[in-house]
Amino acid sequence: MSARIGAANLAPARPGIGFFERWLSLWVFLCIVTGIALGQWVPGLFQTLGRLEVARVNIPVGVLIWVMIIPMLVKIDFGALHQVRDHWKGIGVTLLVNWAVKPFSMALLAWIFVRQVFAPYLPADQLDSYVAGLILLAAAPCTAMVFVWSRLSDGDPYFTLSQVALNDTIMIFAFAPIVGLLLGISSITVPWDTLFTSVVLYIIVPVVIAQVWRRSLLARGEARLQSALEKIGPFSVAALLVTLVLLFAFQGEAILRQPLIIAMLAVPILIQVFFNSALAYWLNRAVGEKHNVACPSALIGASNFFELAVAAAISLFGFNSGAALATVVGVLIEVPVMLAVVRVVNSTRGWYARGA
Repeated sequence: MSARIGAANLAPARPGIGFFERWLSLWVFLCIVTGIALGQWVPGLFQTLGRLEVARVNIPVGVLIWVMIIPMLVKIDFGALHQVRDHWKGIGVTLLVNWAVKPFSMALLAWIFVRQVFAPYLPADQLDSYVAGLILLAAAPCTAMVFVWSRLSDGDPYFTLSQVALNDTIMIFAFAPIVGLLLGISSITVPWDTLFTSVVLYIIVPVVIAQVWRRSLLARGEARLQSALEKIGPFSVAALLVTLVLLFAFQGEAILRQPLIIAMLAVPILIQVFFNSALAYWLNRAVGEKHNVACPSALIGASNFFELAVAAAISLFGFNSGAALATVVGVLIEVPVMLAVVRVVNSTRGWYARGA
């Protein structure tokens, strides 16, 4: 019952995207400027913060990542998993694109653009790291933000909730093996202990905390849960922005030397987003799913759980790595690109209906 109530609350008529989410790209840009400036002015402070590690996990970033991720996971009701059978064709398309196509297509695009097309213009010692960051970005499907995209496209709230719950469940078991496999194929050394530590710290532990918190809030009523979600939501964005300031404080020198790095890393991400969203949208049409199922299916296939990607990149490769920078580029372009995908699926509703 709570899953159905929760899904119903996810589907107002056509709400606008929140203020912070709408201007996320602007906040990221300001974080780039602020981080680079602070990194140049007070480098000692950030070097000290970078040394605060336990088992290669940076403590300040670990805390910030939890503040980022846990409020998102509180929204997820894993009790909605029983609804998967109601839209099994759409779920099948989503799983195919998310886990059998998306990470591998990104690995291919990273090889084409980072190792071939843009290789002469990128720092040679960071090529492997850029590839790793792009793979990390594609290996985890979006969680909370997909609710926003689904609302804007009139997506079925029950399908959206159940597919997010299912993807989060799969991510607990599949993230590390897929990342390890693709990094190995790309001839990148995989620190397995750090990778599994990242999965425990940034997926399993936050899921447990979030679900215990969610149950305690629901015990006091649905209204109490919704009130809490409204209050804790801004903390997630704020923690993300502080993390980005830290990242760019370390990345400042590399960006100042080659400011076009961000644009070059954005190319494979953009291609991947449009390719995977189009593939999921078309496959749902081919199997006869409804438009309000195809939309969230396409959108979750296109967007990324960039908070997890950033955390994993920092843990595996460090603050000043190309991997961390590559994942942040995903954050930078997430909102405008996903809004473009929403516009496409909304404007093609008639075409979809004629063929479904």
